[in-house]
Amino acid sequence: MSLVKEFKDFAVKGNAMDLAIGIIIGVAFGKVISSLVSDIFMPFIGLILGGVNFTGLKIILKDTSILTYGNFLQTILDFVIITFCIFMFVKLLNSMKRKKEEAPAKPAEPSDEVKLLTEIRDSLKK
Repeated sequence: MSLVKEFKDFAVKGNAMDLAIGIIIGVAFGKVISSLVSDIFMPFIGLILGGVNFTGLKIILKDTSILTYGNFLQTILDFVIITFCIFMFVKLLNSMKRKKEEAPAKPAEPSDEVKLLTEIRDSLKK
C-alpha cells in the first residue's frame, strides 16, 4: 500500500474527521468561555472585591526585577471560573442525555410464530 493511499485512508476515516471537528468546536467554545469570564464575570468580581485589578499586583525585588504575582492570581481565578462553567455545561448535557435514556423501551411483542409455538407447548404440557 502506498504512503499516499495510507494517508488518504487515515485522513478520511471518521475518527480523524471527528477529532478535527471536536478540536475546532473546542477552540471556538474556549473563546466563548474566555469572553464570558473576562467580559462578564471579572467586572462583577472586581466590583465585589472593591475594584481590585489583579494584573496590576506586583512586588519589586530590585530596580530591575519585578515579581508580577497578580497575573498568576488572575490566571488561577480565570481557570477556576472557566472550569466551573465547563462543569455546569457538561452537567446540563448529561442531564439532558439521562432524560432521553430514562424513557423505558417498550418490550417487543412476540411474533405470531412464537405465540403459536407457545400455545402448542402449553397444550402439550396439558
